[in-house]
Amino acid sequence: MTAQSTSTQPLEGFSYSRASFENLVDSALAHAKKIGATDAAAEASEGSGLSVSARLGKLENVECNRDKSLGVTVYVGKRRGNASTSDFSETAIQQTVQAAYDIARFTAEDPVAGLPDLQDVATSYPDLDLFHPWVLSSEAALELALRCEDAALTTDKRITNSEGAGVSAQQSHFFAAHLRGGQMGFRGGYASSRHSMSVAPIAGKGDGMQRDYWYSSERNACDMASPDAVGRYAAERALSRLKARKIATTQCPVLFESPLAAGLLGGFVQAVSGGALYRKSSFLLDSMGQQVFPKHIDIMEDPHVMGGKASAPFDEEGVKTHARKVVDAGKVGGYFLSTYSARKLGMRTTGNAGGSHNLTLTSRQTQSGDDLDAMLQKLDTGLFVIELMGQGVNYVTGDYSRGATGFWVEKGRIAYPVQEITIAGNLKEMFKGIEAIGSDAYTFGGKRTGSVLINRMKVAGS
Repeated sequence: MTAQSTSTQPLEGFSYSRASFENLVDSALAHAKKIGATDAAAEASEGSGLSVSARLGKLENVECNRDKSLGVTVYVGKRRGNASTSDFSETAIQQTVQAAYDIARFTAEDPVAGLPDLQDVATSYPDLDLFHPWVLSSEAALELALRCEDAALTTDKRITNSEGAGVSAQQSHFFAAHLRGGQMGFRGGYASSRHSMSVAPIAGKGDGMQRDYWYSSERNACDMASPDAVGRYAAERALSRLKARKIATTQCPVLFESPLAAGLLGGFVQAVSGGALYRKSSFLLDSMGQQVFPKHIDIMEDPHVMGGKASAPFDEEGVKTHARKVVDAGKVGGYFLSTYSARKLGMRTTGNAGGSHNLTLTSRQTQSGDDLDAMLQKLDTGLFVIELMGQGVNYVTGDYSRGATGFWVEKGRIAYPVQEITIAGNLKEMFKGIEAIGSDAYTFGGKRTGSVLINRMKVAGS
């Protein structure tokens, strides 16, 4: 594995080259050393993109974004200061470094503040195929958005309206470096891209109207679903919700559709992240080695998936990343720690400054044929949830209460759509109550899982 080579020419769609960013960062670090910083870190970054939205066959909005930034962190012993600027002139760079230094001088000492330990820093790193620029004009983006919306509107006469369709093409690159004890330390950076297409059709009329949406998002636009496919599927989802009913309050098994199940995985990440743990604001305190899930559950983190949505050769601090089992046979095998949170806990960084990387939730009991139909059979009689509303999750206690929409299932078959309900439980019990995970795996951001069946939850209806 080798670091990417320095280029003197800007990448496609950017104004600055890798070499110019290196010069900016080196200039900032040199000035930090000159004015007396013990250690320092600097990062230069640039982003650009295009977003277009349309509704009912007409253009609604065109937004072109282009931004740049130089961030500087200065350490004076165990004191830390940070400042940033979007002005890349030499004068502005020196003023920014001075501002960070002045903040550090008047900040209280923090015994765990500082750059990552040398043993944790990435000295070389792989190219993970994260950069695929999409040369897209506003006219071409509008055409794609209109095509996506038209596919939704023409799926069925019962699709009566639309909240619009959108297309977005985004890309960025950065370079970061450390100054440690007057000597250069970590050096690295890379470019990445993310593109998306979405639509939100409305089915029905009057009080019976139902809305749903769908989208496709990839680093490489060539990997996205076609506008026709996105539009049709969004329409089918909206149509499936027509004539939704309320149900009586009950307790029953609940099946989370795979995109929503990724949220359960996100709840686990939040609970075992360093900040929540050292502040003692998590329902999973001291859970290392503890049985949090059933024995058939595993969670894998792999930062080096080629082209992965949450892939990273190193974290935001320059710490090398590596694949690991976060949960093995239901037991917690690792937290999500930055250098700072790891030191607060008396542990070692896991390379998760900035978040988790490509998590996969799996069950050792899942068979290849455990598609959604099979999962509905496992559910038998209960609630199949396809949308959640509100932020009713307390990560201190684990209490969980969310507005929900979905389908009532009887004897393994969808009986009718339901709405205006609330599902409630406690994440500790919900994690332990996972009975099955489907083979209908879906990647939502940096998390991948099939549909998840939980044995019992409270459902509040009419």
